[in-house]
Amino acid sequence: MKGILICGGSGTRLRPLTEITNKSLLPVYDKPLIHYPLEILLKASIKEICIVTGPEHMDQIKKYLGSGERFGCTFAFAIQEKPAGIAQALGLAETFAQGEKICALLGDNVFFDDLAPAITSFQAGGHLFIKEVDDPERFGVVEIDSNKSTNQLINILSIEEKPKKPKSHFIATGCYLYDERCFDIIRTMQPSARGELEITDISKWYMERGELSATMLHDEWVDAGTFESLHHAACLVKERSS
Repeated sequence: MKGILICGGSGTRLRPLTEITNKSLLPVYDKPLIHYPLEILLKASIKEICIVTGPEHMDQIKKYLGSGERFGCTFAFAIQEKPAGIAQALGLAETFAQGEKICALLGDNVFFDDLAPAITSFQAGGHLFIKEVDDPERFGVVEIDSNKSTNQLINILSIEEKPKKPKSHFIATGCYLYDERCFDIIRTMQPSARGELEITDISKWYMERGELSATMLHDEWVDAGTFESLHHAACLVKERSS
């Protein structure tokens, strides 16, 4: 399995900070934000990792991460010329993946659950990490069949990207496991009404074929894309480290 850290996007919610640097390099307590998703990959023994980001801050990210030697891994880099969706960013890593399964992580997500068991046991299809939130309309909303779901086996009924009327409070967080077919799917995708290739549509493809599984998260999770959530992530990290 190979790892893909998606650190693109324009970071508009964190301006003017993101006019200076990529949001994945902003501090979360005592280290840059990118360390948190990177550590998930390393804990799952994923040592080949591709960083996908925009051209404006690529040099900064390359300079900070280097070859990967100090992290015990190797890095490849791919440029997303313009923010055209998470799925489009993922597609840029197809050559890097070389037909292997992938674990794709958003560079601004901070997880406190241990994802390594689910990542290392993944075999085929697609796999999501689901969290219950108060504001599901901001994310990819996952509707589950509570009568046929347990902590170990979650039956997914539907997935919708940022719906105005969410069917549930469960959302897909920014960690995605897919087999090699995800790149075939991306090549046939069309932009959504938002003008982006949606990662939700990849998951939906697997769901429609009965090949999508999920893990329910129970600890804290932060999408650190706003000043408030970035600060909240820092407070949580400080609390856990003291």
